[in-house]
Amino acid sequence: MEFALLGFFTGLSLILAIGAQNIFVIEQGLKKQYVFLVCTICSISDFLLIFLGIFLFYYLNQYFNLFVELILNILLIIFLIYFIYSRVRSFRISANLSIFVEEISKLKIFFKTLSFTYLNAHVYSDTVFFLGNFSKNFLLNEKIYFGLGASVSSFLFFFGLGYLSSFLSKYAQNEKTWKYVNIFVIVFMSILTIYILNETLYLIFAQK
Repeated sequence: MEFALLGFFTGLSLILAIGAQNIFVIEQGLKKQYVFLVCTICSISDFLLIFLGIFLFYYLNQYFNLFVELILNILLIIFLIYFIYSRVRSFRISANLSIFVEEISKLKIFFKTLSFTYLNAHVYSDTVFFLGNFSKNFLLNEKIYFGLGASVSSFLFFFGLGYLSSFLSKYAQNEKTWKYVNIFVIVFMSILTIYILNETLYLIFAQK
């Protein structure tokens, strides 16, 4: 049980950091758009990546190098730039609330959530790299308890974040509020893009 608690609090301490994926979950909660689907994809993805790291990190350590992280960072930067562009473009199209809460297909949300998850290098660094490395010397049953604890923290966090945002959305049913939300998302994603770009450049030049 102590390994389950260790996994729970370790996983929670990692996931509490605000990132692109968490901002996306909050935004979908405020819009009340496929909240259950988004939270489920994020939670199950964490579960899969946590156990991937736990069971494979020790044996495949030589494959988890800086080159892999560099490629993931570049893919994430491309995705974030496109995301920011689409947000800025929404201002130019219309200031109507319907732009911010437009109807969007379940399939599009599905792939968008997958992009925010699997093109996010920090998701891998937290789950596969950190949790896998942290637990590599545990016994098999200890690994399982540790992974389950970390997975439970992920499920509770994402569903809590998504549905709390959905609950608070009733206080945000006006155009001005959504405009501020959109500005915040653009600014935060821009800062995050700069941070990841800086991190990527460091990875490149640190090898020279």
